[in-house]
Amino acid sequence: MQFDDLVSSITPDTFERLLQAVELGKWPDGVKLSDQQREHCIQLVMAYQARYCPSDEAFRIGADGQLVTRSKRDMKAELKGKNTIASFALNSSTNEI
Repeated sequence: MQFDDLVSSITPDTFERLLQAVELGKWPDGVKLSDQQREHCIQLVMAYQARYCPSDEAFRIGADGQLVTRSKRDMKAELKGKNTIASFALNSSTNEI
């Protein structure tokens, strides 16, 4: 089986299990992943995310398997005009929030 075929055959449920195994370092039944299993699971998770879970994060793996980065200028442009983090109503009688 080719790698692309393997990634295409992963179901969303299987992806979640692989992701959890990578995060925890063990399979759902509690058996620890070997170093080789962890490496292979990471590769599968990255490939699946690149193909089926598009993201706008600054650093990610693209659908072609290449690292995608956004420039600082692009990130600043995206945030331009979004200077407000939160807003609160001011109680005018006591000047309290």
